[in-house]
Amino acid sequence: MTLVSLFPLIVFAMGAVGMDGVAEQIRTFTYTDPVSGSSVECDRCPPGTYLRARCTSTAKSVCVPCPSGSFTELWNSIAKCLRCGVCGHYEVVRTACSADSDLQCECNQGYYYKKSSGMCHRHRQCPSGQEVLTKGGADEDTTCHSCPIGTYSDTASAHQNCTQHKRCDAPELQLVLKGSTWHDSVCKKREELESRDGGDYLKEILPAFFVHQKMCIRRLRQIVHKLRSEDGKKQRSSGLNLSALHVQINTWVASATANQIRQLPAILTKTGANSAGERLLNKLKKIDSNLSQISLDALGTKVDVIVMSE
Repeated sequence: MTLVSLFPLIVFAMGAVGMDGVAEQIRTFTYTDPVSGSSVECDRCPPGTYLRARCTSTAKSVCVPCPSGSFTELWNSIAKCLRCGVCGHYEVVRTACSADSDLQCECNQGYYYKKSSGMCHRHRQCPSGQEVLTKGGADEDTTCHSCPIGTYSDTASAHQNCTQHKRCDAPELQLVLKGSTWHDSVCKKREELESRDGGDYLKEILPAFFVHQKMCIRRLRQIVHKLRSEDGKKQRSSGLNLSALHVQINTWVASATANQIRQLPAILTKTGANSAGERLLNKLKKIDSNLSQISLDALGTKVDVIVMSE
């Protein structure tokens, strides 16, 4: 911004350019006195001022200070000061405009300056399943990489790193679903062996699932429209933004029965989210398979105990 606004000043105030391409500020200029017809060498005006009247053969140049809201940064011979610039979109003032310098801008917090576009852009958010490798700065965007093995991230963030998976190795716990890069491990208490369904455990990863799928807003509205609340009324979806739709889904999940959760993969398929429905169904199958294996192991343990007691 500053370089663009200074272009007229550079044309009028710079007298020469050195061999190295760097402008040299010449502090005098010559012109022909219209009264005497002779060539007169005049002083240029210093930064923070402008030329109100040229010199004559009998009087020096008249320089006056720049009015508020204007500036000159170089020795010059221009008839009025340059107007102070303004900050662009997503920019704030870093240094206010003064008589001898234009204002300087910087990107808002959470934004960075991109040279190719000449604008400030919001720092990238690392999607779920990834963490921040380097945080974004004033001149660089956030960089991301996948969560290392044994960790996960279930949110999109420009700051958050991946979290270690929950450990299910306590004596009272059993691993129901191994964690992935986008959701935590799901554990089960031994006393819940007969009381909980696989749908109850699938419920635990559903908020993270819908964040990770990154479905378009139209698809999410269709899904919310099909979900039934406890009183049998359809959830409102029209006009809701992405955040509000996720809230609606999470609210439904929190109150849904295990059987309703089991129907969710089919609902996704009916709305056209076939791949998402298939992924969710595969998660449910893994949970069911693990629960069956846990039950068999528990039954085998009971049999061993009975045999040994006899």
